[in-house]
Amino acid sequence: MSEDRATDRGHLSIGEVLGLLLDEFPDVTISKIRFLESQGLIEPERTASGYRKFSDAEVERLRFILREQREHYLPLKVIRSRLESDTSDGLDRPELTPAHGLIDVPDSVAAGHPSAKGRPPRAAATTREDDAPTGSYSRDDLLGSLGISASVLQQIRAAGLVTPRNVGGTEIYDESARAIAQAAATLLDLGLDARHLKGYRHSAEREMTLYEQRVVPLMRQRSPGAREDALGQLDRLVDAGADLRDAIVAASVKSHRDKA
Repeated sequence: MSEDRATDRGHLSIGEVLGLLLDEFPDVTISKIRFLESQGLIEPERTASGYRKFSDAEVERLRFILREQREHYLPLKVIRSRLESDTSDGLDRPELTPAHGLIDVPDSVAAGHPSAKGRPPRAAATTREDDAPTGSYSRDDLLGSLGISASVLQQIRAAGLVTPRNVGGTEIYDESARAIAQAAATLLDLGLDARHLKGYRHSAEREMTLYEQRVVPLMRQRSPGAREDALGQLDRLVDAGADLRDAIVAASVKSHRDKA
């Protein structure tokens, strides 16, 4: 399943967000949105399957970042500072954790988010591990649930496969990070090393860039239904790409079995 199928009502997939932004920002791509997330400037929620889902507030935050880049040519460090301190345009801005450069959502924003319903408010000036969203893991919880060592997790992080949030000085990993870490740890246990893990990441990024080159021009068309058709094509590209990878690997495995 592609990421564009994975949102719930009231949230947007990354493909839908791209479709909303293209009129104002013709050069925006899915890769750029993901890059801004990796830099801690946006923080979409995740579904149980690990797919991104964007609230209206997060989309507006993304618009603000892209406008600052386009109109003022500002570096991300300066934009991050403005997001933290400038409220003149009425945009809600998360609180910045300076030591890690990652974003933590304050109570005033989190309380209105659908995922916060039914949860008690966080204590002022302190953020404990218990305040982590459902489906999140502290570093120790992640290590314990996967049965891996801290050195293995460090290799996975060094390969750029997972990046934790910082909540009150505690590393927090979501479900998608856990799934990635589990698969990566298995590969490490089978003899691969960190440079091999980087190869998986680079391969996935190249594949997504290839799909964007095909789909983004279609999203820019103004004909009725063009964007919906483009997102449907993105779904098919992702599915076909996964099928092709599986078939190639299966054929390679078969050749070894036939020789045995």
